[in-house]
Amino acid sequence: MDINIVVLAGKLAVAPEFRDFESGARLARLLVTVRSENPTVRTDVVPVSLWDPDGKLTDLQRGDSVYVAGTLQRRFWTDGSGKRSRVEVIAHQVVQPDLAPV
Repeated sequence: MDINIVVLAGKLAVAPEFRDFESGARLARLLVTVRSENPTVRTDVVPVSLWDPDGKLTDLQRGDSVYVAGTLQRRFWTDGSGKRSRVEVIAHQVVQPDLAPV
């Protein structure tokens, strides 16, 4: 059985970025900082994408705590530098602790 489930709890490294498409779809991109139990050992900054986010997401700022639930995805593309790839979380939900889902 294959399972692709990602759950993160962390803080925003920067305020979310938004991109609107001609189709009417909207994409929110977040960078979520997740620290290990000993932050001097390791801190990861995880890229997260959320399609058609709730309007409350626009209120989030750098340093805000978030919970993210989604799946892991690797995207491939080619640009002037050649073939590239990126691993990111495709969020199904982004929630601020103690607040309603955003």
